[in-house]
Amino acid sequence: MIRIKVFIQLLIIAPLLCSVVMAQKSIYKPYKIAATEKKEGIITGADQTELYIDYLKGKNIGMVINQTSVIGKSLTLSLDSLLKLGITIKKIYGPEHGFRGDASNGADVSNSIDAKSGLPVISIYGNKHYKPTPGDLKGIDLMIYDIQDVGARFYTYLSTLQYVMEACAENNIELMILDRPNPNGFYVDGPVLDTINHSFVGMNAIPIIHGLTTAEYAQMLNGEGWLKNHVQCKLNIVKVANYSHSSAYTLPVNPSPNLNTDKSILLYPSVCLFEGTTLSLGRGTMRPFLQIGHPALQGKYTYSFKPVSIKGMSEAPPQKDKVCYGINLENYNTNNISSSNQLNLAWLIELYNAFPDKEHFFNAYFTKLAGTTELRKQIEAGKSEEEIRASWEPALSNYKNMRVKYLLYP
Repeated sequence: MIRIKVFIQLLIIAPLLCSVVMAQKSIYKPYKIAATEKKEGIITGADQTELYIDYLKGKNIGMVINQTSVIGKSLTLSLDSLLKLGITIKKIYGPEHGFRGDASNGADVSNSIDAKSGLPVISIYGNKHYKPTPGDLKGIDLMIYDIQDVGARFYTYLSTLQYVMEACAENNIELMILDRPNPNGFYVDGPVLDTINHSFVGMNAIPIIHGLTTAEYAQMLNGEGWLKNHVQCKLNIVKVANYSHSSAYTLPVNPSPNLNTDKSILLYPSVCLFEGTTLSLGRGTMRPFLQIGHPALQGKYTYSFKPVSIKGMSEAPPQKDKVCYGINLENYNTNNISSSNQLNLAWLIELYNAFPDKEHFFNAYFTKLAGTTELRKQIEAGKSEEEIRASWEPALSNYKNMRVKYLLYP
């Protein structure tokens, strides 16, 4: 009788033990994670030099950085700080907008020599040179990735990260990620990209708002086998201290030339979809992503603005030198985003309905930004926002469940 009871208990317990083991296996484990226990405010990975400075000593370092790669209250570039601390930096790798962040959106960036440090700067954006070559990586023992992201799938630093990870994996180079907060990390929303629409503004099956920090996304790239030929990049992560995904975070440096306010960063995931239309979203003004309009909307809207060429921001903006009429978002309450945890589709639907020449409202770029052919078709067919959102399921919920495996922060 006792043996029968024991046998029954084993039958009950065994599946539970298996499920625990399987759950543990499903959680991606990077090579190494460091984090401080300091209690004062949010501290970026880069700011915690005490956690990684000794590890860098004696190694030839490459750095994927830009103007957001700063350390301390003085906002000193991490490159300059590490050189001053005696670390051997051999090469700099610059993404879109360049190493100093002063190139316009989409502009090719060439290789150069950094005037201050004298180090070579290899562009991994210009002339379709997105992925470091073996020659680019020659002599590098460890690569550091330290760039501020803003949490939207089409923000190209995610694609740069993927190419860098592939190159490091293929050349047996460890990648250290100095993690930074995601200012839009408090929600996940949007259509999940159909990989048939793979491009530099969307490489994997994630929604527009992915809800991950750079290091978390790097773990996902490894864990989901999304790197070319399913290679695995050896990751060494320095976490953000005292951060959760619900934390509000004000970026100390503009992440790119046209994201120059906190509000524009929060509105970017919604407003950037207008890059796939004929409308201006304020490029060519000092308030990009805070206004949307077009000359053909005169008479339907009273608010107006005029895009012009601005060096280092947008030399040839849509509707250049034309008065555009539309909507002003400067007074929009961004608490609406945090309360709804949704990107805004209402502006896109409203302005499409108001636009007189609907045949020429969208351009081919819209599908790449949306990540799906369906969103354009739905808006053209007059679908409601509720109907459009319903079509994002079950892919969106499946992504949310998958995302949990890679979270480093609550």
